[in-house]
Formats: sequence, structure tokens, C-alpha cells
Amino acid sequence: MRVERLMDLIGADFYTGVPDSQLKALCNCLMSKYGIDPHHHIIAANEGNCAALAAGYHMATGKVPVVYMQNSGEGNIINPLASLLNDKVYAIPAIFIIGWRGEPGVHDEPQHIYQGMVTTKLLDDMDVASYVIGPDTTEEELAEVMGSFTGLLSQGKQVAFVVRKGALEFDGKVDYKNEFTLNREFVVGQIAAAAGEDPIVSTTGKISRELFEYRTAQGMSHKYDFLTVGSMGHCSSIALGIALNRPELKVWCIDGDGAALMHMGSMAVIGENKPANMVHIVINNTAHETVGGMPTVAGSVDLPGVARACGYPKAVTVSDEEGLASALAEAKASEELIFVEIKCQVGARADLGRPTTTAIENKNNFMEYING
Repeated sequence: MRVERLMDLIGADFYTGVPDSQLKALCNCLMSKYGIDPHHHIIAANEGNCAALAAGYHMATGKVPVVYMQNSGEGNIINPLASLLNDKVYAIPAIFIIGWRGEPGVHDEPQHIYQGMVTTKLLDDMDVASYVIGPDTTEEELAEVMGSFTGLLSQGKQVAFVVRKGALEFDGKVDYKNEFTLNREFVVGQIAAAAGEDPIVSTTGKISRELFEYRTAQGMSHKYDFLTVGSMGHCSSIALGIALNRPELKVWCIDGDGAALMHMGSMAVIGENKPANMVHIVINNTAHETVGGMPTVAGSVDLPGVARACGYPKAVTVSDEEGLASALAEAKASEELIFVEIKCQVGARADLGRPTTTAIENKNNFMEYING
């Protein structure tokens, strides 16, 4: 189905969300139609943020907002869904569009398997009526469903469209880019080389994939790296937990801008604890690139300034090879917590692979290494 027809049937004029590759057609259509427009389309830091923003929109306009997300974001909306939107609390209507990663019977990455199993059950448990859109879903079927959803929305309830792989189509093209020149895969390799045999915790998405590929290309073991293939926004807290409990190790965290923004409160906790053996790196390409390239707000955020305000003793920004080499050398030699923002271009090679070890194998090998 063409995504424009879904949007016509829904009839809303305000969308907020966190991008998802399963919803790439919707995301690209929104960017093509609205771009980033405070009155029509806002990409938020996390899904709970979206739910609250949608609530504000409804109260200000009386209209029904749309919140889009990957199903991994269901966890982030449970609290505002239960304690803010629910019809037993403030009765604020909302339409969710949810990309169904890890759908049972469809091959997907390990971090999506369990979430995929419970996607529709979580909606049922939260009293959210849902309808699954597949490649064969017709406009007539959707119109009928939307008719029934309208009655629920009028009662202050929430509804959801769960989107299967390949269900939505958009013919338009959107070019996502920035002005930076550093290549992220090159940067990841430089970080790993600077870290040497120090343990690394890397964030979800292409950063972890590129780190795995670097080790493979160098003929190195993968035991040095914990690849946080899910749990977006939490790799820095994982690294903090390791650094605090293994002070004799230097722990490197390779974060992404979208992930750092998603749970930025973790930086305040890191800054308060100030582990002298931790390096927190954020690779900032101002994009949710792993799921399609839609922009983050990191292009207008002073991330080193945030780090300093949170208590990091040292925070720097680099955007070229000379600055990168200098910052990594300083991080390696540092005896205090340091934050490094590395500005990179958008883009990855088309044949970028995925980790060939299981998540449990990765965890066990990493634990054996850091405790050995």
C-alpha cells in the first residue's frame, strides 16, 4: 500500500516519532511532505517523549496526533501511555504506527526476537486496540478499521497500526546528508586501534556492526567488545557499570548521537560518578542512520557543553583526522573521565555485515575477557 493513502485515511496533520527502518516509507514521506515542522512533524528523542508531545498537541488543538515508532519503543511509551494518555487518567486520544521488527516466523536480528513476540500482546495489555497492516492489506480494509478506531478515539482511547515488513511504499526520494567529512567506519577503526586491548562497549546499529567488521578484517578476537545490539540509549550506562566495578580497566564507550539523546539523563549520572577509567565517545552524524537517515537534533546541541554541565572534567569536539588522532591519544593517556564528540558524515558501505556471533556468545566472551 502507498503510504500516502494510509495517511489520507488516518486524516491527521501532526506526526511525531522515532524513526524505524520498517517505517522508512512513512518517514521519508513525512520528510518529503513536511520536513521538520513544529506544527506538523517532530522527530523526538524517545518514544515516551513523543507520547507526551502528542498529549500537549491534543490539548492545544483538540485534534488527534499520530506517534510512530519501532516496536522496541513500546517500552518507552508504557509509562506515559498508562499514566497520562489512558482513558482512566486524562483520556487523550492518539494513533500509534508501529514497525513490527521480529515478527514471529520472519527472520530478524536477536534484539528483535522477544520484542516481536510480545508486540501485539503489550498493546492488548495496555488497552490499545490494534490492527496489523501487511503487504496485502487493502484500502477498503483500512477504511473500515479506521471507522471503528474513530469511535474509540472519541472516547479518549488510543489505537495502533502495526506494520509488517514491506507493507508500505513510497516512491519519493529523500537525501540525508551533512557537511562533515570523516567516515564513521574509519573513525570506529581508529577508536579500536587507540583502545588497544581495553574493553569497548558500543551502541546499537551500524557502529557495532562496523566494530565487528574491523576486528574481523584485522584478524582480531571479538572478546574486547560488548556489542549493545539493542537497548538504544543505554550503552553508556553499561560502560559506567563496568568502569565503576573494574577500576583497573580503561573502559571505552562508543555511543551514537541518536542514542545519546534518547536517554541523555545517563550523562548526568556518569558525570556525578566521574569514573577516571572511562572514555565516553559520541559519534555524531546528526542522523538516525541505521534506520534510514532521518535527522536528529544533535546538529544543534552542544554535546560537549552538556557533558561539562553534567560534571565531565574534560569534553572536546573533533571533525577531522588530525583532531581525531589527537583526541584519541589524549583519551588513551587520560586519568580522568573524558568525553569526545566526533562529527562524521552520513553513510555506510552497502555490503556492511552483521555480527556472526550470538548475543549470548558475545556477552560470555566479553565477560571472560574482562574478568580474566
